[in-house]
Amino acid sequence: MTVVSSKYARIENDLYQTEPWATEALIRHFPVAGMKIWEPAAGNHLIADVLKEAGATVHTSDIATYERPQDQWLDFLDDLPVTFGGDGIITNPPYGVQNRTAVKFAEKALERCPGLVALLLTAKFDSGSTRTHLFRDNPRFAGKIVLIDRISLLLNNESGTEDHAWYIWTEAPRLPRAPVLLYAGREAA
Repeated sequence: MTVVSSKYARIENDLYQTEPWATEALIRHFPVAGMKIWEPAAGNHLIADVLKEAGATVHTSDIATYERPQDQWLDFLDDLPVTFGGDGIITNPPYGVQNRTAVKFAEKALERCPGLVALLLTAKFDSGSTRTHLFRDNPRFAGKIVLIDRISLLLNNESGTEDHAWYIWTEAPRLPRAPVLLYAGREAA
C-alpha cells in the first residue's frame, strides 16, 4: 500500500472516528471483559461502544461534545491531578503536527494509568528517535498490532490514506520477553 496525503482540510477539535472493526482487532488480542476502561478522546463513542459490547465498563471524556455527550468534559492533556483507578486507557488520540500531540497523549496515559494503555496511532509512530522512551526504553511496552486494512476516519466508505497500528503498554514490569508484533484486519484472524 502507498501512503497518500489526504486532501481533507483539518479543523481544530475535528472528529476523527474509529471504525468498529479496528477496535475489534485490538480486543481479539487483548480482551477487555470485566475491565474498567477510560476512553479520553471518546468523540462519538465508537471505540467505547465496542469495548462495552466486549464486556468492559467504559468511562468517556473528551474536550468537545459531538453527537453523544461524554461522561466527563476533560482535556486529557491538561496538567490536572487526574489519575485513573481503573484497569486501562484505550483511545484513538489526536495526533497533532508531526505526532507531537500523540506523544504527549501517550506520556499522560502512561503516567495516569499503571495498567493497560492502548493507543491507535500511525503505523510508523514507533520509528521516531525522539520516542524511544515510549518504546525501546520503556519496560511497559508490550506490543504493536499492525492493521492490515486502512481505517476510514471520516466514516465515508472510502479507504483511508494512512496506515495505523495499536500500540500497547501493560503494567510494569513487562514479562522478560521482547514486545510482540501482531497483525489484524477487518475480519478475525
